[in-house]
Amino acid sequence: MIFTQAFGRTGFESTRVLFGAAALAGMKPARVESTLDTLERYGVNHIDTAISYGDSELNLAGWLAGRRSEVFLATKTHEREGEAARASLEKSLERMGVDHVDSIQLHNLTDEAGWRAAMAPGGAVEALVRARDEGLTRFLGVTGHGTFAPAMHLRSLEEFEFASVLVPYNFSMMAQPDYAADFETLAEVCRSRGVALQTIKSVARRRWQGDDGPKFSWYEPIHDLDAFARAVHWVLSRGDVFLNSSSDGRLLEPLLEMAAGMGARTDRPAASMMRADAETLGIEPLFVRGLSDAI
Repeated sequence: MIFTQAFGRTGFESTRVLFGAAALAGMKPARVESTLDTLERYGVNHIDTAISYGDSELNLAGWLAGRRSEVFLATKTHEREGEAARASLEKSLERMGVDHVDSIQLHNLTDEAGWRAAMAPGGAVEALVRARDEGLTRFLGVTGHGTFAPAMHLRSLEEFEFASVLVPYNFSMMAQPDYAADFETLAEVCRSRGVALQTIKSVARRRWQGDDGPKFSWYEPIHDLDAFARAVHWVLSRGDVFLNSSSDGRLLEPLLEMAAGMGARTDRPAASMMRADAETLGIEPLFVRGLSDAI
């Protein structure tokens, strides 16, 4: 079973690993059932989906029917204008067959124009606060990709009391001093305000560099099992973060097995070992400021 801890100030005891339900986007029914059975075996109680994740919300609907009260259910919207954001949330509720979600997150809110629109009168935040007051969601969150995500989340937290944030976090990203500094500043604010800090891309190797092999995520994951385990261990050894599983569903069970074996351990793989993995396997940061900040 996966160790649990308080998900920020929400009052929910969440598993340290959150299920990144983008993995369900294009799965066939038998594979969906198998994947959701895996979540139950490891006790995963936090689902992170989005209306933009293909059939993910639809594939969750039947499973949620008998388990809604047992899980923290989060979805996302790309919309920045108020009416569109409200409509997106209502469509997500309909697709999943639920009357509310625990969190609606503003997806990848890292660009200036989108940020201003979302925060403005008549924008997404204002509309989703009304939806929260009506019981359609319990909390609001914000997510982001790229090297500017932590800094933009700090701006967002100055503007509104979001309950959670989500950013990339792995050894190669944190080897970039500017990104690491922004991340640590964000982490400190999250700790002081009770904001849940979610992380993504824990087992990313690098961007795809060829056309060989199946691609179940937009980046190439780490395939070496020992290095994969160290990457998971490196993230979870930090006690103030949650790890969102990969959109590559094949990685779910090995990731959960590793996390279950860790329990509440806080020891961390040596930096020298992580650097050796990066050199041997060609592990690179997915986002580099001024070079590759977009998906």
